Amino acid sequence: MKLWRNKLGITPVLSNVLLMAIAVAGMSIAITATYVITGNLRETMGERFLVEDVWFRTDEIAIYLRNTGKTAIDIKLVYVDSAQQSSNSLHLESLEHGWLNVTYTWTANTVYQVKIVTGRGTQVADYYRAPS
Repeated sequence: MKLWRNKLGITPVLSNVLLMAIAVAGMSIAITATYVITGNLRETMGERFLVEDVWFRTDEIAIYLRNTGKTAIDIKLVYVDSAQQSSNSLHLESLEHGWLNVTYTWTANTVYQVKIVTGRGTQVADYYRAPS
């Protein structure tokens, strides 16, 4: 019975247990945040695509894209000379390719800047001259 009456050792034990619980909870939150941040960064870094060909057709610009990255891409925005243009939606899995058709009335022998933006924000921009 004397063991229960002497409570001097209980406070240090409880404080040590409480500190360990706080440390474990803090590290769990840090590990989870790191996993989420690096997972998104890994997908963004693995997103690569290139423009293989550009065709100026009647009232449209047809752009042939190839996904060379490790993740799928969704083309969300297309700009011609810094103005957003309407286009068909395009989803490309890794190593796939396809046509992106942009509605645009172009003028012969004029240089246009075309910028393509994915859903994750990766951009490819270059200048193309319309045929004579």
